[in-house]
Amino acid sequence: MEKLRFAMFGTGFWSRYQLAGWIEAGGVECVALYNRTRSKAEALAREFGIPAVYDDPVALLDNEKLDFIDVCTAVETHAQLTRLGAERGLPVVCQKPLATTLDEAVEMVTFCQQRGVPLFVNENWRWQYPIRQFKHMLDSGRIGQPFRARIDMISGFPVFKNQPFLAELEQFIITDLGSHTLDVARCLFGEANRLYCQTHRAHPNIKGEDVATMMLNMGDDVTVLVEMAYAENYLEREAFPQTFIMVEGTKGSLELAPDFWIRETTEAGTLAKRYPPPRYPWADPFYDVAHSSIVACQADLVKGLRGGAAETTGADNLKTVRLVFGSYQSAASGQVLSGAELVP
Repeated sequence: MEKLRFAMFGTGFWSRYQLAGWIEAGGVECVALYNRTRSKAEALAREFGIPAVYDDPVALLDNEKLDFIDVCTAVETHAQLTRLGAERGLPVVCQKPLATTLDEAVEMVTFCQQRGVPLFVNENWRWQYPIRQFKHMLDSGRIGQPFRARIDMISGFPVFKNQPFLAELEQFIITDLGSHTLDVARCLFGEANRLYCQTHRAHPNIKGEDVATMMLNMGDDVTVLVEMAYAENYLEREAFPQTFIMVEGTKGSLELAPDFWIRETTEAGTLAKRYPPPRYPWADPFYDVAHSSIVACQADLVKGLRGGAAETTGADNLKTVRLVFGSYQSAASGQVLSGAELVP
């Protein structure tokens, strides 16, 4: 089977890990890079042996034979680059967050649908190995019907040091991290019926919020608390970038705990097993659980690009985007959102 040829747009912080993930997933070949600062694209091209480099996205699309494009640029450019690819009939893989506003996300999904062009979102968090194992165990039904859950991604990690642009975002942690955690909530529990959110800014020198708490009613009447923070407040046990999950069910409980331990407790007792993520030589050991999930996510996207069913389509991710911007709406108004306000 011939490899799918693609171009990556954007050569910033995450691009080298996404490129490595595509190579690890297999079945694809990056033939061109675009970046508005050409020297950055040239450096990454040398590192990965990519033959063509551009600082003009239109020139790239006009000159290269492609099977899809991968948009790994800043969020404010996602809509434009998606449109450029879709206009040429090219499937688009777009980095999260999908768009700067809910309306823009709807327009992107609609534009691709009207042209019969697949749109996928490179949403890797739900593909973390311990989270996938947790989902399998939850879906087994051994703890009965879930009725309450908590998803925590609370860290003292100095995220603004390696990604300083995040400090300039007017909307930070919900668009950045909430795009992941709210998507995990949907993956585990289904769609939201109600949503309430509160936010806080712990760093005085950033523009957006770095702490957020959401309470949702999801699926079959499950109350889900989603908590996230990058307060840099020196936690006793720092586990960045691990996500912790606790679910209570009618027949037991299920917990994803620090260091990738999953504990299932039922009438029969507690079963505990560690599910560490796979390790790849190109991944930053500090980001292992996140970087390794890129491979699983992109393997699923390759399946979708070849005509199969992929999980993180644009239409599916639009439901997560609605929760992201619904959270800001709730925090600003102090109101609970429900019903039609949460349905795309």
